[in-house]
Amino acid sequence: MQKIYLDNAATTRVRDSVIEKMQDALQSFYGNPSSTHSFGRSAKSGVEKARKTIAKSLNAHPSEIIFTSGGTEADNMILRCAVRDLGVKVIITSKIEHHAVLHTAEELQKEYGVSLRFVDLDVDGNPNLKHLEALLQADATKKLVSLMHINNEIGNCIPMDTVATLCKASGALFHSDTVQSIGHFVWDLEHTPIDFLTAAAHKFHGPKGVGFAYIRKNSGLKPMLFGGSQERGFRAGTEPFHNIVGLEEALIAAYENLDAEVEYIKGLKSYFIQRLTEEFPGVLFNGLSADMEKSTYTLVNVRLPFDPKKSMMLLFHLDLKGIACSAGSACQSGSSAKSHVLTEILSKEQLEQPSLRFSFSKDNTKEELDYVIQVLKGFGAN
Repeated sequence: MQKIYLDNAATTRVRDSVIEKMQDALQSFYGNPSSTHSFGRSAKSGVEKARKTIAKSLNAHPSEIIFTSGGTEADNMILRCAVRDLGVKVIITSKIEHHAVLHTAEELQKEYGVSLRFVDLDVDGNPNLKHLEALLQADATKKLVSLMHINNEIGNCIPMDTVATLCKASGALFHSDTVQSIGHFVWDLEHTPIDFLTAAAHKFHGPKGVGFAYIRKNSGLKPMLFGGSQERGFRAGTEPFHNIVGLEEALIAAYENLDAEVEYIKGLKSYFIQRLTEEFPGVLFNGLSADMEKSTYTLVNVRLPFDPKKSMMLLFHLDLKGIACSAGSACQSGSSAKSHVLTEILSKEQLEQPSLRFSFSKDNTKEELDYVIQVLKGFGAN
């Protein structure tokens, strides 16, 4: 049986070069980066080198990069500290954000009495920018906008420069969960006036358990974790040196190979859409995931014209055939609830049809996609 991994939006295979870097770090650079002896200084030097590498890739300053355990911690930290330290009274977001943002905002509403406002979405899941502007200009309260660059389930891309400009014009802060886009798209944070963004290494062929927050300098945010003076006092806790150098290597490799890998993965996505359309009359694509210009090149969310009564068995059937994909975010896979993203943009009848997210990487092939089509045809015929 073939084993085909098409769930790269959930996590990616670690690059060989990243594993080699991490192995060397674990074997040779085991000193605590906060220690003053040579072992510690060597590790500390590696941490700061990684910080500079990341900052350079984003056209940011090294002091604006704070290492975290991943995107969820970074999202929590930024939203919580913005409310606590910067006087944010209103959080403007959308109902299709990652739960790391949605659940945090809901808790802040309970704890601090923050007003939570949702920007309207069109039928494809795009934020209505006129409504966003109206929300920003509704009153003079301090606001923070949190909108993800790329939706992790349907792949829609929001116009970051436009949203950032609207926020700046209204004196609002702008945070974006960019977990699905760092390492896949080029960033210039000198050009885009965003205040905060978040990233996770395991989304671009790095290790799990490490990521970073970009916090624009002189933001006024104070620490959420207290203890030692690590991360310039902003985030206490011994830095996981092996994970940080793994993140650095993954980001270097991602951007060194970006043009070739984007072209290759775009070809896979385009081919898969073509095959699905040919083989399954009536197939539909959720959000803008089939639009090669307005969605990420890394995923497609497919609504298949199968009997709704069999939809619950589709993922199980694919798994039995060695195919890994998902029905939504991996973070909610243990829940019986339907995707909160699709629930917002599809009708009750549309939700009954099986929807699957297939997400691609440099490691996939057209032959693998042909096998997926064959398995789906077999399921649909039964």
